[in-house]
Amino acid sequence: MVNVYGYIRVSSQDQNEDRQIIAFQKLSIPSKNIFMDKQSGKDFERPSYKRMVRRMKKDGLLYIKSIDRLGQNYEEILEQWRILTKEKGVDFYLVFIQNVFSPILQKLFLRQLLLLR
Repeated sequence: MVNVYGYIRVSSQDQNEDRQIIAFQKLSIPSKNIFMDKQSGKDFERPSYKRMVRRMKKDGLLYIKSIDRLGQNYEEILEQWRILTKEKGVDFYLVFIQNVFSPILQKLFLRQLLLLR
């Protein structure tokens, strides 16, 4: 069975995470595998994100609303992408494009997107 995770980041205490939580619940992601940080994405020094990365297992699947939920710094996002996909062996599933692309096309799309500079 695939280990499935959800990551939510909202930039401020005023932003509402409810829609992201509901979307992950509809995807049957166990609540213990949904991680949330309420802080800026300026770096990856986020407690829940770090805890999630430690718990992730090979062949896991990480759902996120969009790539900007990972962070704001392009180079750091690329580094985290590399760590998660290469070192941890985790795949990504972006919820905002789930109805547009199949999982295989999502991977291709995301790789091309991240290669653009």
